[in-house]
Amino acid sequence: MLWGAIALSLTAAAPPPVTVTPGYTPQDADERGLWMQVDEYERQFKTSNFVMRDAALNAYVRQVFCKTVGEAECKDVRIYVVRTPYFNASMAPNGMMQVWSGLFLRCRNEAQFAAVLGHEYTHYRNRHTVRQFRDIKNKTDAIGWLSVIPLGGAIAGGIALAQLGMIGSVFSNSREMEREADTGALPMLVKAGYDPSAASKVWGQILAEDAATAAERKRAKRREGGMFATHPQSIERQAELDKQAKALASPTATALNAAEYRAALAPWWADFIDDQIKLNDFGATELLLGQLADGNWTGELLYARGELYRSRGKPEDFKAAAGFYRDGLAKGAPVEGWRGLGVALLRSGDTPGGQAALRTYLEKKPDAKDKAMMAMMAGVTS
Repeated sequence: MLWGAIALSLTAAAPPPVTVTPGYTPQDADERGLWMQVDEYERQFKTSNFVMRDAALNAYVRQVFCKTVGEAECKDVRIYVVRTPYFNASMAPNGMMQVWSGLFLRCRNEAQFAAVLGHEYTHYRNRHTVRQFRDIKNKTDAIGWLSVIPLGGAIAGGIALAQLGMIGSVFSNSREMEREADTGALPMLVKAGYDPSAASKVWGQILAEDAATAAERKRAKRREGGMFATHPQSIERQAELDKQAKALASPTATALNAAEYRAALAPWWADFIDDQIKLNDFGATELLLGQLADGNWTGELLYARGELYRSRGKPEDFKAAAGFYRDGLAKGAPVEGWRGLGVALLRSGDTPGGQAALRTYLEKKPDAKDKAMMAMMAGVTS
Protein backbone atom coordinates (compact mmCIF):
# COMPACT_ATOMS: atom_id res chain seq x y z
CA MET A 1 0.00 0.00 0.00
CA LEU A 2 2.82 2.38 1.02
CA TRP A 3 4.82 1.66 -2.13
CA GLY A 4 1.73 1.94 -4.23
CA ALA A 5 1.13 5.40 -2.73
CA ILE A 6 4.72 6.41 -3.44
CA ALA A 7 4.43 5.21 -7.03
CA LEU A 8 1.15 7.06 -7.46
CA SER A 9 2.58 10.30 -6.12
CA LEU A 10 5.55 10.05 -8.51
CA THR A 11 3.42 9.46 -11.58
CA ALA A 12 0.39 11.64 -10.89
CA ALA A 13 1.87 14.79 -12.46
CA ALA A 14 0.66 14.02 -16.00
CA PRO A 15 -1.04 17.04 -17.64
CA PRO A 16 -4.74 16.82 -18.54
CA PRO A 17 -5.30 15.31 -22.00
CA VAL A 18 -5.34 17.75 -24.92
CA THR A 19 -6.68 16.55 -28.24
CA VAL A 20 -5.39 17.40 -31.70
CA THR A 21 -7.47 19.74 -33.83
CA PRO A 22 -6.82 20.91 -37.42
CA GLY A 23 -3.64 22.96 -37.58
CA TYR A 24 -2.35 21.57 -34.28
CA THR A 25 1.29 22.22 -33.37
CA PRO A 26 3.42 20.69 -30.57
CA GLN A 27 2.71 22.17 -27.15
CA ASP A 28 5.97 21.76 -25.25
CA ALA A 29 9.56 20.53 -25.37
CA ASP A 30 8.65 16.84 -25.02
CA GLU A 31 6.20 16.96 -27.90
CA ARG A 32 8.44 19.14 -30.08
CA GLY A 33 11.28 16.65 -29.54
CA LEU A 34 9.09 13.73 -30.55
CA TRP A 35 7.84 15.53 -33.64
CA MET A 36 11.39 16.43 -34.70
CA GLN A 37 12.50 12.81 -34.46
CA VAL A 38 9.52 11.53 -36.40
CA ASP A 39 9.85 14.32 -38.99
CA GLU A 40 13.39 13.14 -39.68
CA TYR A 41 12.24 9.50 -39.88
CA GLU A 42 9.47 10.51 -42.27
CA ARG A 43 11.90 12.50 -44.44
CA GLN A 44 13.96 9.35 -44.95
CA PHE A 45 11.02 6.95 -45.10
CA LYS A 46 9.17 8.71 -47.92
CA THR A 47 11.90 7.67 -50.39
CA SER A 48 11.73 3.99 -49.38
CA ASN A 49 11.19 1.45 -52.15
CA PHE A 50 8.49 -0.14 -49.99
CA VAL A 51 6.25 2.93 -50.26
CA MET A 52 3.57 2.36 -52.90
CA ARG A 53 3.12 5.49 -55.01
CA ASP A 54 0.29 4.35 -57.27
CA ALA A 55 -1.89 7.46 -57.62
CA ALA A 56 -5.24 5.65 -57.79
CA LEU A 57 -4.53 3.43 -54.79
CA ASN A 58 -3.35 6.35 -52.66
CA ALA A 59 -6.31 8.47 -53.71
CA TYR A 60 -8.73 5.75 -52.64
CA VAL A 61 -7.08 5.26 -49.24
CA ARG A 62 -7.16 9.01 -48.60
CA GLN A 63 -10.77 9.25 -49.74
CA VAL A 64 -11.86 6.59 -47.23
CA PHE A 65 -9.75 8.18 -44.50
CA CYS A 66 -11.13 11.70 -45.05
CA LYS A 67 -14.68 10.40 -45.24
CA THR A 68 -14.14 8.63 -41.91
CA VAL A 69 -12.40 11.31 -39.84
CA GLY A 70 -13.69 14.46 -41.57
CA GLU A 71 -12.36 16.66 -44.38
CA ALA A 72 -10.84 19.28 -42.06
CA GLU A 73 -9.25 16.69 -39.77
CA CYS A 74 -7.63 14.66 -42.53
CA LYS A 75 -5.67 17.57 -44.05
CA ASP A 76 -2.84 17.39 -41.52
CA VAL A 77 -2.29 13.64 -42.01
CA ARG A 78 0.16 12.19 -44.58
CA ILE A 79 -0.61 8.59 -45.52
CA TYR A 80 2.02 6.15 -46.77
CA VAL A 81 0.87 2.83 -48.23
CA VAL A 82 3.63 0.31 -47.57
CA ARG A 83 4.14 -2.92 -49.54
CA THR A 84 4.44 -5.52 -46.79
CA PRO A 85 2.07 -8.47 -46.38
CA TYR A 86 1.30 -8.15 -42.67
CA PHE A 87 -1.79 -6.82 -40.90
CA ASN A 88 -0.83 -3.42 -39.59
CA ALA A 89 -1.38 0.31 -39.66
CA SER A 90 0.23 2.93 -37.44
CA MET A 91 0.05 6.60 -36.63
CA ALA A 92 2.95 8.82 -35.57
CA PRO A 93 2.49 11.91 -33.37
CA ASN A 94 3.37 14.33 -36.20
CA GLY A 95 0.54 13.10 -38.48
CA MET A 96 2.40 10.40 -40.41
CA MET A 97 0.24 7.35 -41.03
CA GLN A 98 1.43 4.00 -42.42
CA VAL A 99 -0.99 1.51 -43.98
CA TRP A 100 0.58 -1.89 -44.69
CA SER A 101 -0.64 -3.71 -47.77
CA GLY A 102 -1.40 -6.89 -45.78
CA LEU A 103 -4.24 -4.93 -44.17
CA PHE A 104 -6.07 -4.75 -47.52
CA LEU A 105 -6.39 -8.54 -47.72
CA ARG A 106 -7.66 -8.76 -44.16
CA CYS A 107 -10.52 -6.30 -44.60
CA ARG A 108 -13.57 -7.54 -46.47
CA ASN A 109 -15.06 -4.15 -47.25
CA GLU A 110 -14.58 -0.42 -47.00
CA ALA A 111 -16.31 -0.21 -43.61
CA GLN A 112 -13.79 -2.59 -42.04
CA PHE A 113 -10.93 -0.65 -43.60
CA ALA A 114 -12.41 2.62 -42.31
CA ALA A 115 -12.61 1.12 -38.80
CA VAL A 116 -8.84 0.55 -38.78
CA LEU A 117 -8.14 4.04 -40.14
CA GLY A 118 -10.44 5.58 -37.53
CA HIS A 119 -8.66 3.61 -34.80
CA GLU A 120 -5.29 4.98 -35.91
CA TYR A 121 -6.60 8.52 -36.19
CA THR A 122 -7.86 8.33 -32.60
CA HIS A 123 -4.30 7.55 -31.48
CA TYR A 124 -3.20 10.76 -33.22
CA ARG A 125 -6.14 12.92 -32.12
CA ASN A 126 -5.74 11.88 -28.46
CA ARG A 127 -1.94 12.30 -28.58
CA HIS A 128 -1.30 8.79 -27.36
CA THR A 129 2.36 8.74 -28.31
CA VAL A 130 3.30 11.76 -26.23
CA ARG A 131 1.13 10.57 -23.35
CA GLN A 132 2.84 7.20 -23.46
CA PHE A 133 6.25 8.85 -23.70
CA ARG A 134 5.58 10.89 -20.57
CA ASP A 135 4.18 7.89 -18.75
CA ILE A 136 7.32 5.87 -19.45
CA LYS A 137 9.58 8.80 -18.62
CA ASN A 138 7.93 9.45 -15.25
CA LYS A 139 7.86 5.82 -14.27
CA THR A 140 11.42 5.03 -15.30
CA ASP A 141 12.56 8.07 -13.28
CA ALA A 142 10.62 6.71 -10.31
CA ILE A 143 12.01 3.22 -10.79
CA GLY A 144 15.54 4.64 -10.90
CA TRP A 145 14.94 6.66 -7.76
CA LEU A 146 13.60 3.64 -5.87
CA SER A 147 16.54 1.50 -6.95
CA VAL A 148 19.08 3.69 -5.11
CA ILE A 149 17.31 3.54 -1.74
CA PRO A 150 19.76 1.61 0.55
CA LEU A 151 17.29 -0.74 2.25
CA GLY A 152 17.21 -4.49 2.63
CA GLY A 153 14.97 -7.35 3.73
CA ALA A 154 11.24 -7.04 3.41
CA ILE A 155 11.39 -3.33 2.52
CA ALA A 156 13.72 -4.06 -0.40
CA GLY A 157 11.26 -6.71 -1.54
CA GLY A 158 8.47 -4.14 -1.35
CA ILE A 159 10.49 -1.72 -3.48
CA ALA A 160 11.05 -4.43 -6.08
CA LEU A 161 7.32 -5.10 -6.18
CA ALA A 162 6.62 -1.39 -6.56
CA GLN A 163 9.09 -1.22 -9.46
CA LEU A 164 7.48 -4.25 -11.10
CA GLY A 165 4.05 -2.67 -10.59
CA MET A 166 5.18 0.52 -12.33
CA ILE A 167 6.61 -1.43 -15.27
CA GLY A 168 3.33 -3.32 -15.51
CA SER A 169 1.37 -0.06 -15.38
CA VAL A 170 3.24 1.20 -18.46
CA PHE A 171 1.89 -1.77 -20.45
CA SER A 172 -1.52 -1.39 -18.84
CA ASN A 173 -1.60 2.23 -20.00
CA SER A 174 -0.76 1.09 -23.53
CA ARG A 175 -3.68 -1.36 -23.48
CA GLU A 176 -6.01 1.37 -22.24
CA MET A 177 -5.00 3.60 -25.15
CA GLU A 178 -5.76 0.78 -27.59
CA ARG A 179 -9.23 0.43 -26.04
CA GLU A 180 -9.66 4.20 -26.27
CA ALA A 181 -8.72 4.07 -29.98
CA ASP A 182 -11.16 1.20 -30.60
CA THR A 183 -13.95 3.15 -28.93
CA GLY A 184 -13.02 6.40 -30.67
CA ALA A 185 -13.35 4.88 -34.15
CA LEU A 186 -16.97 3.77 -33.80
CA PRO A 187 -18.68 7.22 -33.75
CA MET A 188 -16.58 8.15 -36.79
CA LEU A 189 -17.94 5.12 -38.66
CA VAL A 190 -21.52 6.02 -37.77
CA LYS A 191 -21.06 9.67 -38.77
CA ALA A 192 -19.58 8.57 -42.12
CA GLY A 193 -22.51 6.22 -42.74
CA TYR A 194 -20.55 2.98 -42.26
CA ASP A 195 -21.91 0.03 -40.32
CA PRO A 196 -20.10 0.21 -36.92
CA SER A 197 -20.30 -3.58 -36.49
CA ALA A 198 -17.60 -3.81 -39.17
CA ALA A 199 -14.93 -3.03 -36.55
CA SER A 200 -15.55 -6.14 -34.46
CA LYS A 201 -15.61 -8.36 -37.56
CA VAL A 202 -12.00 -7.44 -38.33
CA TRP A 203 -10.92 -8.98 -35.05
CA GLY A 204 -13.05 -12.05 -35.63
CA GLN A 205 -11.22 -12.59 -38.91
CA ILE A 206 -7.81 -12.10 -37.27
CA LEU A 207 -8.70 -14.66 -34.60
CA ALA A 208 -9.75 -17.17 -37.27
CA GLU A 209 -6.53 -16.58 -39.18
CA ASP A 210 -4.44 -17.11 -36.06
CA ALA A 211 -6.28 -20.37 -35.38
CA ALA A 212 -5.72 -21.53 -38.97
CA THR A 213 -1.99 -20.84 -38.74
CA ALA A 214 -1.77 -22.74 -35.46
CA ALA A 215 -3.73 -25.71 -36.77
CA GLU A 216 -1.58 -26.04 -39.90
CA ARG A 217 1.62 -25.83 -37.88
CA LYS A 218 0.25 -28.14 -35.18
CA ARG A 219 0.94 -25.75 -32.34
CA ALA A 220 -1.05 -23.83 -29.78
CA LYS A 221 -2.62 -20.55 -30.81
CA ARG A 222 -0.55 -17.41 -30.31
CA ARG A 223 -0.77 -16.29 -26.72
CA GLU A 224 -2.13 -12.85 -26.02
CA GLY A 225 -2.65 -10.82 -22.89
CA GLY A 226 -0.75 -10.80 -19.61
CA MET A 227 0.92 -8.08 -17.60
CA PHE A 228 3.34 -7.06 -20.36
CA ALA A 229 0.97 -7.13 -23.35
CA THR A 230 0.78 -3.81 -25.24
CA HIS A 231 -2.65 -4.59 -26.75
CA PRO A 232 -5.85 -6.06 -25.27
CA GLN A 233 -6.66 -9.62 -26.29
CA SER A 234 -8.28 -9.87 -29.72
CA ILE A 235 -11.26 -11.79 -28.35
CA GLU A 236 -11.85 -9.06 -25.76
CA ARG A 237 -11.64 -6.36 -28.42
CA GLN A 238 -14.06 -8.21 -30.66
CA ALA A 239 -16.63 -8.60 -27.87
CA GLU A 240 -16.33 -5.02 -26.63
CA LEU A 241 -16.51 -3.52 -30.13
CA ASP A 242 -19.54 -5.64 -30.92
CA LYS A 243 -21.30 -4.43 -27.76
CA GLN A 244 -20.49 -0.77 -28.43
CA ALA A 245 -21.50 -1.06 -32.09
CA LYS A 246 -24.91 -2.41 -31.13
CA ALA A 247 -25.41 0.58 -28.85
CA LEU A 248 -24.55 2.94 -31.71
CA ALA A 249 -26.54 1.14 -34.43
CA SER A 250 -28.35 3.58 -36.73
CA PRO A 251 -30.52 3.14 -39.84
CA THR A 252 -28.32 5.73 -41.57
CA ALA A 253 -25.10 3.87 -40.79
CA THR A 254 -25.27 0.59 -42.67
CA ALA A 255 -22.85 0.98 -45.59
CA LEU A 256 -20.19 -1.68 -46.11
CA ASN A 257 -19.13 -0.71 -49.67
CA ALA A 258 -17.68 -4.14 -50.43
CA ALA A 259 -17.93 -3.74 -54.21
CA GLU A 260 -16.26 -0.31 -54.13
CA TYR A 261 -13.47 -1.72 -51.97
CA ARG A 262 -12.78 -4.66 -54.29
CA ALA A 263 -12.91 -2.44 -57.38
CA ALA A 264 -10.41 0.05 -55.95
CA LEU A 265 -7.96 -2.70 -54.98
CA ALA A 266 -8.48 -4.92 -58.05
CA PRO A 267 -5.33 -3.76 -59.90
CA TRP A 268 -3.23 -4.83 -56.91
CA TRP A 269 -5.16 -7.85 -55.73
CA ALA A 270 -2.95 -10.47 -57.44
CA ASP A 271 0.23 -8.83 -56.12
CA PHE A 272 -1.10 -8.71 -52.57
CA ILE A 273 -2.11 -12.36 -52.72
CA ASP A 274 1.27 -13.28 -54.16
CA ASP A 275 2.95 -11.46 -51.23
CA GLN A 276 0.73 -13.40 -48.83
CA ILE A 277 1.63 -16.77 -50.40
CA LYS A 278 5.31 -15.96 -49.97
CA LEU A 279 4.79 -15.73 -46.21
CA ASN A 280 4.78 -19.53 -46.24
CA ASP A 281 1.76 -19.57 -43.94
CA PHE A 282 -0.40 -22.19 -45.66
CA GLY A 283 -3.17 -22.36 -43.05
CA ALA A 284 -3.79 -18.61 -42.85
CA THR A 285 -3.51 -18.12 -46.60
CA GLU A 286 -5.93 -20.97 -47.37
CA LEU A 287 -8.38 -19.40 -44.93
CA LEU A 288 -7.93 -15.93 -46.43
CA LEU A 289 -8.50 -17.19 -49.98
CA GLY A 290 -11.65 -19.02 -48.88
CA GLN A 291 -12.95 -15.90 -47.13
CA LEU A 292 -12.19 -13.76 -50.16
CA ALA A 293 -13.97 -16.22 -52.44
CA ASP A 294 -16.96 -16.50 -50.09
CA GLY A 295 -18.33 -19.34 -52.21
CA ASN A 296 -17.51 -17.66 -55.53
CA TRP A 297 -14.10 -18.88 -56.67
CA THR A 298 -12.96 -16.61 -59.48
CA GLY A 299 -10.24 -17.52 -61.95
CA GLU A 300 -7.83 -15.24 -60.11
CA LEU A 301 -8.50 -16.81 -56.72
CA LEU A 302 -8.24 -20.34 -58.13
CA TYR A 303 -4.91 -19.39 -59.68
CA ALA A 304 -3.78 -18.09 -56.28
CA ARG A 305 -4.89 -21.32 -54.63
CA GLY A 306 -2.93 -23.31 -57.19
CA GLU A 307 0.13 -21.22 -56.42
CA LEU A 308 -0.38 -21.80 -52.70
CA TYR A 309 -0.55 -25.57 -53.01
CA ARG A 310 2.32 -25.73 -55.49
CA SER A 311 4.54 -23.63 -53.21
CA ARG A 312 3.86 -25.91 -50.22
CA GLY A 313 5.02 -28.81 -52.37
CA LYS A 314 3.78 -31.90 -50.57
CA PRO A 315 3.42 -34.89 -52.93
CA GLU A 316 -0.37 -34.63 -53.02
CA ASP A 317 -0.27 -30.85 -53.43
CA PHE A 318 0.85 -30.89 -57.08
CA LYS A 319 -2.22 -32.79 -58.25
CA ALA A 320 -4.47 -30.49 -56.24
CA ALA A 321 -2.66 -27.45 -57.63
CA ALA A 322 -3.08 -28.71 -61.21
CA GLY A 323 -6.83 -28.99 -60.61
CA PHE A 324 -7.04 -25.43 -59.28
CA TYR A 325 -5.05 -24.10 -62.25
CA ARG A 326 -7.31 -25.90 -64.75
CA ASP A 327 -10.47 -24.63 -63.05
CA GLY A 328 -8.99 -21.15 -62.85
CA LEU A 329 -7.97 -21.05 -66.51
CA ALA A 330 -11.51 -22.05 -67.44
CA LYS A 331 -12.69 -18.96 -65.52
CA GLY A 332 -10.22 -16.49 -66.99
CA ALA A 333 -7.21 -16.90 -64.67
CA PRO A 334 -4.07 -14.95 -65.66
CA VAL A 335 -1.85 -16.51 -68.32
CA GLU A 336 0.62 -17.48 -65.59
CA GLY A 337 -1.89 -20.21 -64.78
CA TRP A 338 -0.46 -22.17 -67.73
CA ARG A 339 2.99 -21.90 -66.21
CA GLY A 340 1.73 -23.07 -62.82
CA LEU A 341 -0.16 -25.93 -64.44
CA GLY A 342 2.91 -27.00 -66.40
CA VAL A 343 5.20 -27.02 -63.38
CA ALA A 344 2.62 -28.79 -61.20
CA LEU A 345 2.13 -31.53 -63.82
CA LEU A 346 5.89 -31.98 -64.23
CA ARG A 347 6.31 -32.28 -60.46
CA SER A 348 3.49 -34.83 -60.28
CA GLY A 349 5.10 -37.00 -62.97
CA ASP A 350 3.06 -35.99 -66.04
CA THR A 351 5.92 -34.85 -68.28
CA PRO A 352 4.01 -34.66 -71.61
CA GLY A 353 1.14 -32.76 -70.02
CA GLY A 354 3.47 -30.42 -68.13
CA GLN A 355 5.56 -29.58 -71.19
CA ALA A 356 2.44 -28.97 -73.28
CA ALA A 357 1.11 -26.53 -70.69
CA LEU A 358 4.43 -24.69 -70.55
CA ARG A 359 4.52 -24.39 -74.36
CA THR A 360 1.03 -22.86 -74.20
CA TYR A 361 2.31 -20.40 -71.60
CA LEU A 362 5.21 -19.39 -73.87
CA GLU A 363 2.87 -18.99 -76.86
CA LYS A 364 0.53 -16.74 -74.87
CA LYS A 365 3.34 -14.75 -73.28
CA PRO A 366 6.27 -14.67 -75.72
CA ASP A 367 8.02 -11.87 -73.79
CA ALA A 368 7.89 -13.67 -70.43
CA LYS A 369 10.80 -12.81 -68.14
CA ASP A 370 11.24 -16.49 -67.32
CA LYS A 371 11.10 -17.53 -70.99
CA ALA A 372 14.50 -19.24 -71.05
CA MET A 373 13.83 -21.34 -67.96
CA MET A 374 10.31 -22.31 -69.03
CA ALA A 375 11.51 -23.18 -72.55
CA MET A 376 14.13 -25.51 -71.12
CA MET A 377 11.53 -27.19 -68.88
CA ALA A 378 9.14 -27.47 -71.85
CA GLY A 379 11.78 -29.24 -73.93
CA VAL A 380 11.88 -26.47 -76.52
CA THR A 381 15.23 -26.73 -78.31
CA SER A 382 15.21 -23.85 -80.81
